[in-house]
Amino acid sequence: MDLKGKKVIVVGAGKSGIAAAAMLKANGAEPVIFDENSSLDEEKVHGKLISAMTRYALLNIKPGPDAKYATSRDIAKKSTAYAMKAAGEITIKKDNLTDMDLEGVEMVVMSPGVPLDTPLVDRFRNRGMYISGEIELAYSCSKGRLIAITGTNGKTTTTALTGQIVKDYYGGAKIVGNIGNPYTDAAVFTRDNDVTVAEISSFQLETIHEFHPQVSAILNITPDHLNRHHTMENYVACKELIAKNQTGEDFCVLNYSDPYTRDFGSRCPAKVLWFSSECEVEEGCFLQDGDIIRVSGGQKSRLMNVSEMKLLGRHNAENVMAAILMAEAAGIPMDSIIETIKNFKAVEHRIEYVRSFKDVVYYNDSKGTNPDAAIKAIQAMNRRTVLIGGGYDKQNTYDEWIEAFDGKVSKLILLGQTKTKIAECAAKHGFNDYIIVNSLEEAVKKAAEVAKPGEAVLLSPACASWGMFKDYEERGRIFKSLVNELR
Repeated sequence: MDLKGKKVIVVGAGKSGIAAAAMLKANGAEPVIFDENSSLDEEKVHGKLISAMTRYALLNIKPGPDAKYATSRDIAKKSTAYAMKAAGEITIKKDNLTDMDLEGVEMVVMSPGVPLDTPLVDRFRNRGMYISGEIELAYSCSKGRLIAITGTNGKTTTTALTGQIVKDYYGGAKIVGNIGNPYTDAAVFTRDNDVTVAEISSFQLETIHEFHPQVSAILNITPDHLNRHHTMENYVACKELIAKNQTGEDFCVLNYSDPYTRDFGSRCPAKVLWFSSECEVEEGCFLQDGDIIRVSGGQKSRLMNVSEMKLLGRHNAENVMAAILMAEAAGIPMDSIIETIKNFKAVEHRIEYVRSFKDVVYYNDSKGTNPDAAIKAIQAMNRRTVLIGGGYDKQNTYDEWIEAFDGKVSKLILLGQTKTKIAECAAKHGFNDYIIVNSLEEAVKKAAEVAKPGEAVLLSPACASWGMFKDYEERGRIFKSLVNELR
């Protein structure tokens, strides 16, 4: 995509918006960052833009005749000067955009956190502007092969594991997207022989056009983000977009045990590879008596037993099977794949071991931001558990989550916007061992009081973190800090 001289509005001043603006500037565009938050700290955004532009400095600093004698201090000075100048040329707007601000704008880049069904976006559409997303922008400027992973749950673990498999075999990998590293941070630095592994959310898929992974995966689809997508049909359709531009030369890894992804298999334009923890599949991987079995061309081969993994739970066996199929489709030998899996540990905030204190084991599953993810965390526990839940209300229901307690949850500690809603749901299902608190600090203290020796304390909220925390990562870090402070 030729961006030189184009005036582009980047909507959203978060991490992906800043990364997108920096990449646009480095490619010769004229980006304007806009955020509807009237209390946006412009100086803070400017500081982040300087940091973001620094990574592009070496691409733009032209070596002089004495370049081979340049010191690291000289390079650092030039890099800083370039970054400050470039960042200073990026306009930052907040609160609202005037018609004059929109004059000459050819393109809009939406940050994933900004909904598309708003009057602002309608203004862009009515002016005939090209509306893209940060993921699409990055893809248009990247090189090499792309593995893209979506699903309601398991995306982060599967992306991190697949990325590690790629890194161990090829000697490097770009691991980007919803995992916390904006794709635009890496796109310009990719080369023809690189492999990029991207975690892609439904929000990011809403704004793709040409985005075309050679290998894709939809791990599962369960109700989530219905406050944004409004209906389950819309949410499912967004997930399926990951394979929109794939062809019969590409691969798509799907969960045979999930009714939505199984249905999509008959319509998917790519070659489908299945995985299942519940039944045999014709082409792909399945779980049998704890063994992961690979089926290819009617031939079955045992790859490994789940006891050889450092990841807990049946859901992680599914994540591993998906990673195996994607890595194999990317040309990586099976022995290298299995070696990496055996050494791979859980990612931060996903059933992450924190500490054992007074014979009680504490786990951080802050990434469990919806009921289905939280169910999987409970199922992974091998002991009675004090569960901490609640948070921002995404209009989910909690009946299946409560039913999944199945005698394993000894006490439920609730906080956040959904605490009363969940308490009422628990009571409806005959579970009355709940405690309502007002903060995470109070929740950890109460959990330490009520947990009995031999039990676990699990933070798996089944809700988003917004309203109390910046994101699930901040919630998880604070939880770990509070647990490590217990005396």
